Amino acid sequence: MPQVQLPLFPVGTTALNAELAVERRDDQVVYLNGHLPVFTHRTDDLASFRYFTTQLIVNGTATQGQIVQAFGVSKTTVKRYCRAYRQRGANAFFAPAARREGSRLTAQRLVEVQRWLDQGQRVPQISAALNILPSTLHKALDDGRLQRVKKTTSRPMAPPR
Repeated sequence: MPQVQLPLFPVGTTALNAELAVERRDDQVVYLNGHLPVFTHRTDDLASFRYFTTQLIVNGTATQGQIVQAFGVSKTTVKRYCRAYRQRGANAFFAPAARREGSRLTAQRLVEVQRWLDQGQRVPQISAALNILPSTLHKALDDGRLQRVKKTTSRPMAPPR
């Protein structure tokens, strides 16, 4: 027969409700059911925080209001993560955000810009001709999507001795 557990929390914890509390221990956040730890994550692990607090809400262990009050997050944020969890599961918190392809520098446009660079054109000239911001071209050059043409320098020959 299950026994009723009294809400006895260690000193220094913050109660979420009568069954749950949270405590910060060094660089860890520990969630407690009574005096037993049930989950822990690093203080800087935002994905795990969002995942576990959303699980508490979805499973009915805590309410959105209790999470908002205990952690000082906005109710809108809590609702957003609950919706994301219901739609995509745990992957919503741990998968990297989908990146979209830029509208100005498509694969075809990159080839065209690289041709201009290979012909010795400079970024300001290419920018004006193709109606692409110079900063967009510089970012593509910096992250390796475009390659600068290496200038060949001719050194004067040393005089014969």
